Amino acid sequence: MNENLWKLLEMAKADPALLAALEATRKEADPALALCTLATEKGFPITVGELFGEGEEYTSNLLKSCNGGASYPLDGWEDAYDLFFASLDALKNA
Repeated sequence: MNENLWKLLEMAKADPALLAALEATRKEADPALALCTLATEKGFPITVGELFGEGEEYTSNLLKSCNGGASYPLDGWEDAYDLFFASLDALKNA
């Protein structure tokens, strides 16, 4: 996850209203856009492209490393959206 999402999680630890607002973004017609809009409103700007591009960039870099890349096929990549909400769920259950 990028630094802005980590900061948003830190803020949500101390702010139950923000925690609820973040959860509510999951129910929007476009949940990724809703999350990015809320994060930006709270001072942690991120775009949907950045949100989903992070995991793809990391995986792509693995596959084209100077040592020949990954020697095994990857099923996919972790995306920051899913990692963010997994962290948020862990925060709620802590």
